[in-house]
Amino acid sequence: MRVAFRPRSFVRVAGPDAEVYLNRMVSNDVAVLGPGESCEALLLTPKARIVAPLIVLRRAHDDFLLLTETELGDRVRAELVRGRFAAKTEIELEEHTSHVVFGDTGAPAGPGIPSSAYGEPAAEVLDAELEPTVSAEELELLRIRAGSPAWGKELDDRVMPAEAGLDARAISFSKGCYPGQEPVARLHYRGHANRGLRVLELAEVPETETEVVYQGKGVGRITSAAAGPHGAFALAYVRREVPEDAQLAVGRDFASQVHWPGPERP
Repeated sequence: MRVAFRPRSFVRVAGPDAEVYLNRMVSNDVAVLGPGESCEALLLTPKARIVAPLIVLRRAHDDFLLLTETELGDRVRAELVRGRFAAKTEIELEEHTSHVVFGDTGAPAGPGIPSSAYGEPAAEVLDAELEPTVSAEELELLRIRAGSPAWGKELDDRVMPAEAGLDARAISFSKGCYPGQEPVARLHYRGHANRGLRVLELAEVPETETEVVYQGKGVGRITSAAAGPHGAFALAYVRREVPEDAQLAVGRDFASQVHWPGPERP
């Protein structure tokens, strides 16, 4: 069994109004989840900038657990507490451990939260005594090759969800209002993101923020990179009009595009 440690922060949202309150605060429809089910979601500003990426796990009818990045737990709790007003909802940090288990997540790992972040069947398993067999470096390479955005690299408060390809997996366009809904919907129905994430293959690992050049013009920037078995892979934001089969220049290196992770094509 292949296992990797996955650092996380955890926020509990529970109480009689938990479902209604959480559904009006995050981008995805958590009301449709049954106990034991989960979905990706985003906590956004009113201008649709990303506050935190989330996985929402419904543990019971009135009990939700939010998984986010280690450095974002306090902020997620503070944002939810600030918007709670009269909602009968408890919002507290919890302590858990999380591991990514690849392939079958049956015994001894137990059932997990399905994850699409690594390009192969995997799940996050909470509070299991597991010994990691996959290093943090290997996990990062899998993430990059799968085109999955990460907080502090591809995701921050400068990024719109559609640019990172998150509108297809972390946003509901049919549920009620939430902070940031209007600009998210406007971009989805009336336009398109001017840039998107692409997976690049190179000879050497580039530095993050290295400019990506096409036909002598800067068209993007490297956000993550990792060494592979025969070279390197990187994630980059690249302007939408650049053909996905074009060869790109990254520093003194050349990069071929492996695939476009997002749902749109130019």
